[in-house]
Amino acid sequence: MALDRKIAYINLTTGEIKTSSIPLEVRKKFIGGRGLDAYLLFNHTKKGCDPLGPDNALIISGGLLTATCASATARSHFMAKSPLTGLLGSANMGGFFAPELAWAGFHHLVIKGKAKKPVYLYINNGEIEIRDAENIWGKTTTETQWAIRDELNDQEVKSCVIGPAGENLVRFANIMTGIKNAAGRTGMGCVMGSKNLKAVAARGTMDINIAHPVEAFEYNKRFIDQITSAKVNQTQGTLGTPFIWGATNSWGGVRTRNFQYNQCEYADDIEPERIDEICEETMGPYHMSGCFACQVHCRAQYKIPSGPFAGKYDEGPEYTSQGAFGGEPDCKSAETVLVGNHLVDQFGMDNLETGSIISWAMELFELGILTRKDTDGLDLSFGNDEALLEMVERICYRKGFLGDTLADGGIQASEKIGKKSFDYLIQVKGMNNLHSDERATPALALNIATASRGSDHLRSRPAIDLYHLPEKVLRKIYSNPIPYDGPLSSEHTEYIGKSWQVFWQENCYMAVDCLGICKYHTMFLGATLPNFEDWPKVIYYNTGIEMTPEEIWDVAVRCNTIERLFNIREGLTRNDLKKGDTLNHRYFDEPCRRGAPDVIGKTIDREKFEIMIDEFYKYKGLDKNGVPKPETLKKQGLKNEPSHMV
Repeated sequence: MALDRKIAYINLTTGEIKTSSIPLEVRKKFIGGRGLDAYLLFNHTKKGCDPLGPDNALIISGGLLTATCASATARSHFMAKSPLTGLLGSANMGGFFAPELAWAGFHHLVIKGKAKKPVYLYINNGEIEIRDAENIWGKTTTETQWAIRDELNDQEVKSCVIGPAGENLVRFANIMTGIKNAAGRTGMGCVMGSKNLKAVAARGTMDINIAHPVEAFEYNKRFIDQITSAKVNQTQGTLGTPFIWGATNSWGGVRTRNFQYNQCEYADDIEPERIDEICEETMGPYHMSGCFACQVHCRAQYKIPSGPFAGKYDEGPEYTSQGAFGGEPDCKSAETVLVGNHLVDQFGMDNLETGSIISWAMELFELGILTRKDTDGLDLSFGNDEALLEMVERICYRKGFLGDTLADGGIQASEKIGKKSFDYLIQVKGMNNLHSDERATPALALNIATASRGSDHLRSRPAIDLYHLPEKVLRKIYSNPIPYDGPLSSEHTEYIGKSWQVFWQENCYMAVDCLGICKYHTMFLGATLPNFEDWPKVIYYNTGIEMTPEEIWDVAVRCNTIERLFNIREGLTRNDLKKGDTLNHRYFDEPCRRGAPDVIGKTIDREKFEIMIDEFYKYKGLDKNGVPKPETLKKQGLKNEPSHMV
């Protein structure tokens, strides 16, 4: 059964490998995936450990439902102390790696220590080898995966790998699988690089017995109908995630020129229809693909149409690449977006962090805080496509003063650059924001301020707040499975009721990440997609575990609290501009300058925002400083943590 998948504890310093089962008690408290990873991280790292040191535990996992009959259960999760933020490091990606790991016998890997020379792990049907990787060190992410397959003489091997950015300890390096599946955010690829771990390869042919297979298949048919009938997923299956850019930019919800504007004008060449046109021209009409067990197929395939990289194949670009290499640096060429996307995929770098930090440097260059001496003569002006792409490579290989400086992330870079450069850095908890602008959307602003891994749109964002759903519909959604009779508003510029929406979404997304499901198959962009009331039967039919919607909610709340405990232990405080639940001053002080009438002139109201924080803390059972109350820990069964159950 899925419950038979094990945990492996791997010490790269000593070569010692141990495996153990996951007790049912632990499953019921944390389920799996990200939730159990948070428990393992809190229990297997010590306060203040060096993120790049051997004692930092890197945890790799699949969710409870991974590789079962449930749809869209392809997500791999990675967790460690972040070298970018010094707080919780956490990243998630799709593809085919997590199912292969499950078929090979494991749901969780806990990796500590540091190998003396480059190595990779090979996991095959319950057995784990530490193999030499010196011959693949220095290769790009795709080259690495193909080389491992050739070495093992098996083209079905699936690997999660790092590229040159991870090897060079770029603090926002990704872990990658396939062409473009990226465990971005918080620098998990940097942690792998610090351990001399080039890759983890998996090949499995072990059966996973489904508890109630007939019922599991039948219920999944209902899920498929529910997922594929949603208009948002039908649109994604046609245009991919770039469709989000089209709507958001036209409304005025993307930041441009770092944070100077909130709309990228005259950008027809990077609109979703143009990107789709290029994909069809270079790959044909059937250019959309997807992850394991997914029916949406939101990933486009393309070849770069012209220029020095003409003919290079890649996948995407995602909405985030449009912002990173289009909107933020004010570069409006489709080719630039496609090349930028290709470079970060091959180097293994977070596209959001890369685009944001270069755009920040561009504003510093415009202000005279950075000069041509700092850039080694490079004209780092907004709209300079060549300079943008040049900086991607410089960061990856830590070339020159600025490449090396930016590779350490915004906080450390601002300390090195000085001259009030930090004031212009759009970050939360040391992680740069994606290209969205939340000044007109208080709920989304609260989301990025309080997300556990730093500025984030995938931890608690109530994206459906932008749909102006009737209050009756909102109440049906946000009163399930826990009753809520407080205020709700259909107006996205309002503050009332938004703290509950963010709290609810935080628990929804945690549950999804514990199960291993893609967020596009839950209440993220679609108000009719599955959530708590749908998951008990999926869990029961596939694993035999009986859980109510309320029990799944309780697990999610507990897992979010243990992430909070980790952050508190590592220095999180409420109002700290570098390690707190707050926003850059520009959100409060600089009004939006472009966009629709309900956007122009908007800022976040400081007083109302602080009230939202207070309400959010209350729902989470935290005190005024954001620390879990003793009664909260007792209620959630966390008062004895770390408990070392596994």
